Amino acid sequence: MNPIETTRQVKALGLCSGGLDSILSALLLKDQGIDVTWISFETPFFDARAAKKASKQTGIPLIVKNIREAYMEMMKAPKAGFGKNMNPCMDCHTLMFAKAGAIMAQIGADFLFSGEVVGQRPKSQTKSALRYVEKNCGYDGLILRPLSAGILPETIAEQKGLVDRSRLESISGRSRKPQTALAKKYGITEYPSPAGGCLLTDKGYSQRLRDLLYVQKTEDKTQLNLLKHGRHFRLDSRSKLVVGKNKAENKRIMNLYDPQTHIRLRCTHLPGPDALVFGQTDEAALHLAATITSGYTKASAGALTTISIFQKQGTKEIEVVAPESGAFHNLLIQSP
Repeated sequence: MNPIETTRQVKALGLCSGGLDSILSALLLKDQGIDVTWISFETPFFDARAAKKASKQTGIPLIVKNIREAYMEMMKAPKAGFGKNMNPCMDCHTLMFAKAGAIMAQIGADFLFSGEVVGQRPKSQTKSALRYVEKNCGYDGLILRPLSAGILPETIAEQKGLVDRSRLESISGRSRKPQTALAKKYGITEYPSPAGGCLLTDKGYSQRLRDLLYVQKTEDKTQLNLLKHGRHFRLDSRSKLVVGKNKAENKRIMNLYDPQTHIRLRCTHLPGPDALVFGQTDEAALHLAATITSGYTKASAGALTTISIFQKQGTKEIEVVAPESGAFHNLLIQSP
């Protein structure tokens, strides 16, 4: 390291998920007297709740930005493809670093950083994946990974002497022992599990998202918000039914209900769920939706059941035969 004279404190802007690696990477830099700020991004698939908790816990300032539109555009065709599920991890990180880089310039930070660890994730945290992100985000050489810095090429910040490379870590692989030891050193006792909070890594959620984007071909905000709630049935290529699983989910579904846009179904004479139909429907699709909904009421299989249908143009009732349990399992889109 070749220290340089500076008349101001070195500043760094780091991506923060709220996990232990994010926390430790920031604390390693703070130990060197660097002024650290975090940034956390929100999309339909992950939020900043854990990052806000980490900020409160450590006192590190946090910037929160919603990048929904840019993220959904990236999701249409991620250059590096998807992971095991609908997770475009490499292009996700590329987008976040590109957005963070613009903020870095605004706040006068000298470099970017993250809690990424070489070899911790088989697709997104290999050396080649980290290199892909740097080359494509527009900030090549300006991204420091403090937990794995010792086994990665020197960044511009290290070359300029803004960071003491000898005081950074050389962690690699999936073992959490080095991070646990560092957490103990810094007195960090509360942090989320390393599994992360991104819904796109979940198989069931990814199946629902894939169905929404590629079958129904919509990015409707309400339907995106509902992907993690209720039972989802594909009625036909144009319409889908969402049926609440319990009282709490019925409430979540109804909180998103728009009587001007959505169709609501409910059995008025027996206990049962709230259900919503999305998309373009015809009488056949509505009858099918009512039949499926009746299967989750207290009606016995084979019994005539009256389902109320609430539409923009008015309310009507139709009689359907309550199905056997599991009768429409072939239409069910897997749950998260």
